[in-house]
Amino acid sequence: MDDPKISQSLFGPRVRLAPSPTGWFHVGNARTGLFNYLFARKNGGKFILRIEDTDKERSEKKYEKNILDGLKWLGIEWDEGPETQGSFGPYHQSERTEIYKKYLEQLLKEGKAYYCFCTPEELEAQKADMIARGLPPKYSEKCRDLPESVIKKNLAEKKPAVIRIKMPNKVIKFTDLIRGEVEFDLNLIGDTVIAKSLIEPLYNFAVVIDDYLMKITHVIRGEDHISNTPKQITIQELLGLPMPNYAHLPMILGPDRSKLSSRHGAVSLIDYQKKGYLPEALVNFLAFLGWHPIGDREIYSMEELIELFDLGRVQKGGAVFNIKRLDWFNAQHLKSLNTDQLFDKIGEYIKNFYPDSKIIEDNSPEYIKKIIELEAPRLTKLSEFIDFSDFFFKENLVYSKELLKWKSMADKEIIVSLNDCLNILKDISEKDFNRINIQIKFYNFITESDNYQKDKGKLLWPMRVALSGKKASPSPFEIAEILGKKKTILRIEQALNQIKT
Repeated sequence: MDDPKISQSLFGPRVRLAPSPTGWFHVGNARTGLFNYLFARKNGGKFILRIEDTDKERSEKKYEKNILDGLKWLGIEWDEGPETQGSFGPYHQSERTEIYKKYLEQLLKEGKAYYCFCTPEELEAQKADMIARGLPPKYSEKCRDLPESVIKKNLAEKKPAVIRIKMPNKVIKFTDLIRGEVEFDLNLIGDTVIAKSLIEPLYNFAVVIDDYLMKITHVIRGEDHISNTPKQITIQELLGLPMPNYAHLPMILGPDRSKLSSRHGAVSLIDYQKKGYLPEALVNFLAFLGWHPIGDREIYSMEELIELFDLGRVQKGGAVFNIKRLDWFNAQHLKSLNTDQLFDKIGEYIKNFYPDSKIIEDNSPEYIKKIIELEAPRLTKLSEFIDFSDFFFKENLVYSKELLKWKSMADKEIIVSLNDCLNILKDISEKDFNRINIQIKFYNFITESDNYQKDKGKLLWPMRVALSGKKASPSPFEIAEILGKKKTILRIEQALNQIKT
């Protein structure tokens, strides 16, 4: 075991991911889920998924589905939670209202929490006054010791109120498994709001109750939650509940080291699937956002990451999200696939994101696999297969005169060049029409031609563009072999006709 505190649970550690379905599931959530999952699997524990949907106005089922779909796509399987029930549910906070009410009533009865009737205007005035006096802008405790008669009268009149805990005047200390000793002066925080009413608990309260009742042993979450930890520990102490182990992961930053935003890549996780990233590559990339095993190796499978994962090797400083780095990981994982595996991945991708495409139905697997073998070295994402190789699946291409030009060639020179290509190609038999023979024929012609000896691009560039219609593509000899003699000649004739008109 990596940490002796794991032994506090007789059945291994219990960790959780508790996202709120108020927005799209993004890489920050996914990285947190992955680290929890790796830790649980490495140490023989359980990974729990809990949906924190107490924000009724903003929580939506489409966001919850996005969370579940994202985790499934990455291969992060939860042991307990939605769709996989366990012994400590329900796993939606919206279904646990009566549970929270019981503990809120306990705190109120014991005088450890109280109703606050201050209006937003009063609170703003209190805050402004404290700032003006150079004091931390915390709650003034105006309602902390209201007489019981006043409280009952205000509640009977349905005067708007929230529930606050009585924050002790002391310093909270805890050992973070990543950051070491951490301390907070509770006097600077003030009496925190823990519920809008008995049936409307807020995050810091509900999470404490859930973690206790679900027997969570380790809370592994983002650094942005570290300021919530002293409030949650205080609630645990007031209720006499055990404290789980805390580990706060480094923030994910953009390349400019600012907070990660949509312009850096903080988009829905499923968007990466749509862009053609492999889940294996994204898992590998996310694992390295703040963690690294011993050694220089970087490409790992999920099983290998589980075997090596150690919270002790999680860094404290921010982890930079670099999309080019993700592209590199994806390219490496694509290179590890053989042609049949890549054929299956590309087929699945086209089915999911190009449902109207007939590429798979209208072409033989053998033909598509030849194209995959040709394009595979250039691929960084599955989506690029469509972008790079679409010309193989079209009957007619539209050509730009400018694109057909090599350097400053005139139209007449392009026509001469393409006619020379036709003559060479027509002289090659069907059975000998492969890249090697085609290349030999062309280079023999170039060697014997005064027009192309000094610049073979004048012959090969127009041919390649005529066959692909693209500025960048594989060599014309490789393209011609896959297209076959008949289609290769037809393409060049099409280019000639277009440039002549």
